[in-house]
Amino acid sequence: MTQTAQTRTPIATVDDGSRLSDLILELQEKGLAVKGPLERRPGGAGPSDAGMIWVEGTPVTVPVDAAYVASTPYSLESEDSGHGIYRDGVRLASATPAGRPRFYDLETADGTPYWKLALMHLDSLASTVLQTCAYWGTDDQCKFCGIGVSLASGNTVKVKRPEQLAEVAVAARDLDGAVDITLTTGSTWGKDRGAYYVSKCGHAMKEASGLPVEVQFEPPTDLAVIDKVHSLGIDSLGIHVESFDPQVLAHVAPPKARTGIERYFETWEYAVERFGEGQVSTYVILGMGEDPQLTIEGCKRAIDIGVYPFIVPLRPVPGSLMGDSVPPSRAYTESIARQVAPELVKRGLTADKVSAGCARCQACSALGSLERTIQLGMPSLPVRSAS
Repeated sequence: MTQTAQTRTPIATVDDGSRLSDLILELQEKGLAVKGPLERRPGGAGPSDAGMIWVEGTPVTVPVDAAYVASTPYSLESEDSGHGIYRDGVRLASATPAGRPRFYDLETADGTPYWKLALMHLDSLASTVLQTCAYWGTDDQCKFCGIGVSLASGNTVKVKRPEQLAEVAVAARDLDGAVDITLTTGSTWGKDRGAYYVSKCGHAMKEASGLPVEVQFEPPTDLAVIDKVHSLGIDSLGIHVESFDPQVLAHVAPPKARTGIERYFETWEYAVERFGEGQVSTYVILGMGEDPQLTIEGCKRAIDIGVYPFIVPLRPVPGSLMGDSVPPSRAYTESIARQVAPELVKRGLTADKVSAGCARCQACSALGSLERTIQLGMPSLPVRSAS
């Protein structure tokens, strides 16, 4: 039987940035037990097993379906008015679970449900425009990726057309308050690596809805591709190295390792010159066996050239090659994030200045809340060992 806040022992809710970041770090390590309906992102090319909630008004995604979540001490509970997050019967924070977006009930003229074309990630509309990848099913398949799992599930379509996505963008803006658009794609063998098509889709969506757009793709073989992307009115880029540790990268993402970390830096510098500082970001996944010092050094170097390193703990995708992994400890993630967040604030590359995309949203990371803690001059907990 669901208990209400009146039958538990409440404590003060999360009322400052430091306590909120602590809670986010805990939830993203241990997950959240959920008894009622909650919008989820079960598969995809990026962080998955993502239960979507607002914690004290802050967007957060947390593991909810993985096997290890069965032992979490955290739960989402119904209250007399709204919901709360509890640990062992003690109320920690208010919470609002994301409900089913209204635009999901619509479909295109050819009968394709809108939800098979794009999904709401809290306040961001997101889509993988090509649900196939040149590396999937080969020795080069990225071990953390679930792009093919989503396609096999029947919950998406192989190719999303620009005109379809434009239609969905308007509906998501008008019916569900979408504030930006995040588009990714499976990699192609072309010199653009899929950048042209994902940007064409982004252009159509922005023209129709007026929403800012981030597109994500691998470094193209010809950097002039980025000029074409810029000419289409795209606001932000995600060019994701995933790890600054070459040995780890070679193991989990062989094609990215062959591209080479230095090529990522060359591509980022070129992109920053066109899109501006803070409008180019890279995923940095923690918990894959990487050297923490190499990770911190790589993040700082990226920040120095105006690139936002979006630090996220590994979120294992069920059905992927790393589906049986678990997220890194909160202490490990925190030890790195607390050394990167001050550098972002000092450089003026904070999340609130990013136009669109994952670094704008911040739901999959505690970096944004740590930045706010620093900006507000709140006391910070000491950095923990990265062991």
